[in-house]
Amino acid sequence: MDEPSPSARLAELPPPPYLYELHPIGWRDPMRWLALGWQDLLRLPWHTLVYGLCFAAMALVVQRVFLHLPQYTMSAISGSLLIGPFLALGLYDGSRRLQRGEPVSLAKSLLCWRPHTRNLGTLVMILVVLELLWGRASLVVFAVSFDTGLPSNTGVLEVIFNPENIGFVFVYLIVGGFFAGLIYASTVVAIPLILDHDLDAITACLRSFHVFLHKTPVMVAWGACIVALVLLALWPYCMGLLVIGPWLGYASWHAYRGMLTVRANPDFIAPAPKA
Repeated sequence: MDEPSPSARLAELPPPPYLYELHPIGWRDPMRWLALGWQDLLRLPWHTLVYGLCFAAMALVVQRVFLHLPQYTMSAISGSLLIGPFLALGLYDGSRRLQRGEPVSLAKSLLCWRPHTRNLGTLVMILVVLELLWGRASLVVFAVSFDTGLPSNTGVLEVIFNPENIGFVFVYLIVGGFFAGLIYASTVVAIPLILDHDLDAITACLRSFHVFLHKTPVMVAWGACIVALVLLALWPYCMGLLVIGPWLGYASWHAYRGMLTVRANPDFIAPAPKA
């Protein structure tokens, strides 16, 4: 008997529970997302204050690590990239409720993760692995570049801006940029998808990569916009994050909604419960 072809095997698979539609987006859309996010910021002052304090505290921790334990700077940054998106869940919840015309509660936003504990927990494990790999890679770069010892706490900036260390700085940024880009691509719509539709973590990450690969130029521009605003917010004393952190959280929800529509598949048949 002939083996069925791959296309025939795919045709035999059950229909997925959700259908995904990518929206056409252009260079002006990041500005539109930021404008919508700013409107939410003005409507949710308590959300903005509470979450802004959290973002500022994270940035201060990274700053202290950079000044006193420079070899662990990328580990601290990767930890912030791990915590930040999950902290933004409450901001996503606020923007989602505003879009739906539902009442918004700070207390509910702080607990919005509870119905999605399993899927968010799996996503956390995936990102922790990436964070550990990032931290190890950064330590290797330091060890190879400074075989006579790591730079002293008082000489971090001198080391970075020393022309003799341009090779170290270049490799360090390449390694950091690779892992930061990987985390960004895997979470840019994954966490909003889990909050909005309770997708499993693997499906959400794959869908996030799909969006990133199909909209790469605009997604890179959106990522660059986020980085630029965060860097701007670090002065003075990271206090700019009190506003810019929540603003980017609200805007990220509108970015997700502007990039992707998810709807239930009418052909999907839920499996019968086990006896």
